[in-house]
Amino acid sequence: MRRVNAESQRVTQTGGPAPWSTSGTEPHTGPAAQAHTAPAPAPAAPAGPAGPSTGTGTGAVLRRLAVPAGMLAAVVGAFAYVGAVDPNQPGHYPVCPLLRLTGVYCPGCGGLRSAHAFVHGDIAAALTDNALAVAGYVVFAAVWAFWVIRVVRGRPARLDLGPVHLWSVGAFVLVFTVVRNLPFGGWLHP
Repeated sequence: MRRVNAESQRVTQTGGPAPWSTSGTEPHTGPAAQAHTAPAPAPAAPAGPAGPSTGTGTGAVLRRLAVPAGMLAAVVGAFAYVGAVDPNQPGHYPVCPLLRLTGVYCPGCGGLRSAHAFVHGDIAAALTDNALAVAGYVVFAAVWAFWVIRVVRGRPARLDLGPVHLWSVGAFVLVFTVVRNLPFGGWLHP
């Protein structure tokens, strides 16, 4: 005996296995079994604006380059401002609070003067004002170039720094700060 549930259009059979059941000797291949086979899954929708962009066309590459280009524009704008507004003239920028309160040079002291000299092409003055900042400019340029190359190739721009790398950078900055504040480290004063 068969009955049809009108709401779900499902055919059930009372008294025995369902027509699509394989518990018998042979699977049922009648019209009721064919009507109840699972539909094929729908194809996946293509990734839209929220999905990852894996295209290789010029438009896809330009979209992937938007963030590195924005970062470069911000850094170039900051350097242009510091290049135009001389930090050697008093009143344009605030004084380092650590230097003002304690007389101790922090790792960033002289960084604006260094950037100003760097923008104007005076590398010797930039190194004298803050050698660590000049090293930071070079590291930024290298990391940015790495980032752009990876983005153009369609690969993730991951820079995996482990604890050893981070502790090494911290130790280097600490040694730089201590040496520039010792009497024999006068050549590192801004």
